[in-house]
Order: sequence, then C-alpha cells, then structure tokens
Amino acid sequence: MSLKYLLACLVIIVSLFVASGCPLPPIVTTPPTIPPADSTANPIDPGWTPPSTDGQALILPSIADVVALVRPSVVAINTEYTGYDIFNRPFTQQGAGSGWIIDEDGLIVTNNHVVEEADSVTVTLVDGRTFSAETVRTDWLSDLAIVKVNAGNLPAAKVGDSDTLRVGDWVVAIGNSLGLGISATAGIVSAQEVSLSVSAGQTQEDLIQTDAAINPGNSGGPLVNMSGEVIGINSIKIAQVGVEGMGYAISSNTAQPIIQQLVQKGYVIRPWLGVGLHTVDEYAVLRYDLAVDEGALITEVAVPSPASEAGMEAGDVITGFEGEEITSADDLIQAIHSHEIGQSVEITFWRGNIQNTTQATLVERPPS
Repeated sequence: MSLKYLLACLVIIVSLFVASGCPLPPIVTTPPTIPPADSTANPIDPGWTPPSTDGQALILPSIADVVALVRPSVVAINTEYTGYDIFNRPFTQQGAGSGWIIDEDGLIVTNNHVVEEADSVTVTLVDGRTFSAETVRTDWLSDLAIVKVNAGNLPAAKVGDSDTLRVGDWVVAIGNSLGLGISATAGIVSAQEVSLSVSAGQTQEDLIQTDAAINPGNSGGPLVNMSGEVIGINSIKIAQVGVEGMGYAISSNTAQPIIQQLVQKGYVIRPWLGVGLHTVDEYAVLRYDLAVDEGALITEVAVPSPASEAGMEAGDVITGFEGEEITSADDLIQAIHSHEIGQSVEITFWRGNIQNTTQATLVERPPS
C-alpha cells in the first residue's frame, strides 16, 4: 500500500467527521505554573525615597569669551621650502602652522617642526597684517621655536601655570587649522605628564593630552584654560584608524625656560656627551655582529668631545650610564639630560665581545 494512498484515506476520514458534525478530539494543553507571591519577603528600607533632582546644575564658562580674549594673540605662520624632484630639479613647497605672541615687541612662539629649515617664514595676524620673520631660533629636541618679527604693540597672550591643571578641566585649542585661518576647538584635559617618543632620539616629556580637535596647521598654536591663559603649545596628534581625540601639547611650565633660552642665547643649554646614536635592533645586531641586543649604538663620535676624551669609538654600544640601564638611544639621551654640565659620569659599554667601563665629564652642548 502506497504512502500516497494512506494520506488520501486520512483526508477522507477527517472530512467525514466534520461533515457528520462529530467534533475532532480536543487539544489538551497544560497551563504554565505561576509561583505564588512570596508574602514573607521583608522590605529593604521602608523609608527610602529616590534622590532629589532639585540640585543646581553646573554652569560652564563661556568658551566664546575665552576665544575672543585669546584669538588676537594667535597668528598664522606660512612657510616656503625648497624641494627637489626625481631629476634633482628644485621646486618650492609651502607649509602652514600656528603661533602665538608672547611679547608685544614681536616675539612669537611656535613649534620647531613648523619653521625648521624653511627658506622664508611669514606671520599673519588676525587683523590681516603680515610680517616676514627677521629671526628664527629653534630647538629640535623640545620641538619649540621663536620667530621674531619687526613689530610693536602686538597683543601678547597671558601665560598660565600648567601645574594647576586637573584631568577634566576645559581647554580650548586655537590655531590656523588646515591653513584656512584662525579657528577654535574645545575639549578637556585627558591626561597629564605624558611622555611620547616622537622620533629617534626625540622624546617629549610632560605633555598635556587633550581631546580638543588638533588638525594639521594647529601645530604651534596655544592651548588655553578657561581664564584665557596659555597652558600648552599644541604639538602632536596621534592619527590612526580607530584613534580619536588624542592630541598633545607641550606644557607651559616645561616650555617657559626653553623659550627664555632661545630668546636670550639663541639655543638651549644642555649637557653633552658628543655622540651620534642608534637604538640597537635586530638589523644592527646582524650588521655589526654585536654582542648585545639592547643598548645605544654609537654611530659617530665628535672630536673633541667628552666621548672622544673618554676613549669611546663608533661601533661601541652603551648599556649603562651612572648605574642606569640603557636599552635605547632615548634612554641615553634622557640620562644625559638628567645630569649636570661638568659632572663626571660612569659609562658602561661593549666593544666587540668585551664589556668596558669609562668616565666622561659632560660639557655644555655647543650651538647647533
């Protein structure tokens, strides 16, 4: 007997039940069991009431007032450089950045990377006046620079104490964003005393992290507090996929002594060993057959210098400085700068497979 035949018979039987008025068998379902209420539960706190919502809301200061106060002191900086194409033919490149007036007699603070190696530097004030830089003094290590223009009675900004900042304080970044003119963005202080390795041998210390938008062109402009005081110089932004709101400013208290030396001396006084450095990596270990896989590889030794007088040579790897372990070029640079000019220091280094120790007396770094 086929399955098709059985199904046909079943349909006929059901039809006969319906036609004859015989009801189909009822479908029996079991209702869900509802647990009885727990009448024995004790209250947590019979007298509890929701928190009051009558508290007074925090009134934020006017950012517009801050911008109006500081904006006249912020300048757009435009630069021209000589570049070379693949045929070594020169052509002119242009760049844009920001700065701020620290003295009414034409002293302007900016970043080193804004004006470094520029053939010409032009400063434009908010009121439209334009001046050519007559003097530029830079410090690569701190990424700070001073531009001097021939002008007087300029609206100088007030400098604040960056040590009074707290995480969560409101701040405003003002600058020549994207080279389109002076604009402002607001945010908060996200972190303090941040250290970032910017490039080989260049680590910036005591940075202020902010989520205020910092775009190309903002470099060198001021980061100000709600009193309109400059508490930082915008310098770095982390630009990666998935990263938002991580900009960094050099704190005003770190910048002030460097600015003073650039103005008074034209360079920054620091202790000096007199060596070129490269962080030991896998390539260096293989290329120079090094006995260690960490340290600061000496690539050149200035003559005369403390290093040359101490008998150090290119190819040596420094692994210790005054009892501190040295694992990179940055480690050594920071260690040198943490000591005094005229101080004798003990240096541990490897030459080939032999570990050596020597003494060197740090001297003042010569002007660049």
